[in-house]
Amino acid sequence: MTPGDSTAVEDEVQTKKSSITPADPCTIVIFGASGDLARRKLIPALYGLAAQNCLARRFAIIGFARTPNTDEAFQKTAVESVKKFADAATLQEKECKEFAQALAYVSGEYHDAQAFEKLKKRLEELDKEHKLNGNRLFYLATPPDVYPGIIEQLDKAGLSKSSNGKSWTRIIIEKPYGRDLASARKLNQAVLKSFDESQVFRIDHYLGKDTVQNLMVLRFGNGIFEPLWNRNYVDHVQITAAETLGVEQRAAFYETAGATRDMIQSHVLQLTSLVAMEPPAAFDATAVRNEKIKVLQSIRPFTPESIKTDVVRGQYGPGTAPGDSSKLAGYLAEPGVAKNSPTETFVVAKLQIDNWRWAGVPFYLRTGKRLPSRLTEIAIQFRRAPHLVFRGQDLSSNALVLNVQPDEGISISFHAKLPGQEMKLKTVTMDFSYQVEFGGGERSAYATLINDCMRGDATLFDRADGVEAAWALVDPILNYFQSHKPKFPNYAAGTWGPHEADELLERDGRHWRNT
Repeated sequence: MTPGDSTAVEDEVQTKKSSITPADPCTIVIFGASGDLARRKLIPALYGLAAQNCLARRFAIIGFARTPNTDEAFQKTAVESVKKFADAATLQEKECKEFAQALAYVSGEYHDAQAFEKLKKRLEELDKEHKLNGNRLFYLATPPDVYPGIIEQLDKAGLSKSSNGKSWTRIIIEKPYGRDLASARKLNQAVLKSFDESQVFRIDHYLGKDTVQNLMVLRFGNGIFEPLWNRNYVDHVQITAAETLGVEQRAAFYETAGATRDMIQSHVLQLTSLVAMEPPAAFDATAVRNEKIKVLQSIRPFTPESIKTDVVRGQYGPGTAPGDSSKLAGYLAEPGVAKNSPTETFVVAKLQIDNWRWAGVPFYLRTGKRLPSRLTEIAIQFRRAPHLVFRGQDLSSNALVLNVQPDEGISISFHAKLPGQEMKLKTVTMDFSYQVEFGGGERSAYATLINDCMRGDATLFDRADGVEAAWALVDPILNYFQSHKPKFPNYAAGTWGPHEADELLERDGRHWRNT
């Protein structure tokens, strides 16, 4: 891993050492390089790619931010980030230092044309020095309100298109992508004015997780699951994204977002579309994203009447931490939160997908902060056996559960006879654990997605129409929330949310999987 070494012989040697074909030589520009996302996620992810020979032998990384800094200081900070946040299995002192040598820094305001001319000059210098062929990847890790300005300045500086007709230029845009349908459309218009859709990679880090990708393998790579994946066999689907943490230091953002914008519109609907999509013609960006958008467009639109019965919101109040009984502050007592804030920290929504496969099968979505467990899981709850042969036995329905985090894996529950003379049944599970089966830690989702972007594979990224379809579904909920004053707080920190969330399922004769 020597970014400055440009000989073709050494490129070939490195390729032979690795079973992974490295991406093209390129320069990666991180806007917002002094921020938390860059420090905790992006720099460590890029180091991991370099350590695993997924980056080309020749690469450069430029940090761009308002904060004045030098190349040397940025390199030092990057080394500290790698040592603290990168996968320990990849850490080597020599490789860490070599990686840092590839880093440079440019400071400037995001609306300043001169700063972007300075960036352009630095790009040209590094491209010539390291023979990077003019390939460039821009990563927007800044507050969303400066996205349009950065995109405009990139275009004005001549950086939004190929630098020589043979190279590629791509841009990764972080969520939140807009705050409602109107702003998402406006942002799409600004982006597509400067970049072609094929250059744009709208990132949702959930889709970089191995378990999420394995959902498609589970369905479409095995003959035993897909025949059951429909209304004839599935009773309902539960998708939960639960956090034990409160708002922490994110109050400034969270007060303008809330759980619906922060989680439902992006992460949770992404998971929903992957669960419900039809088999794509091929595993490529066009086919997969075409099927995902069909799901979003098939979800029954929310009305004020359906929101009253099928959506529950909540906000945590003071409570007790599970396990250690320590006191937890309510949302309204968190630093930076307005005294009478109406911001929701918990949302449950019942979806109906009006298509041939899923008609009549409810999808229950749930997300919240200060819940008893940190987990993201997808539970496919199958119908009960049509005839109860074993009368007197309390038999729950079978479930296929995908654990997205923190314990990545898949489990299937079914019934078995207990040892002994009597016919007594018990629910048991067959578990597949990534940790047990493959060992080591899961690769960073950001590393996976950045690597895909450098290779030009947009399969795990959102398309403009997908973003707008998700906002079109969520907008009526947000409008209803804005016009109806909630009674907050309505659940204690450390519990599974307001009792209305349980009642929503109980009305349907079902209950939540609370682990």
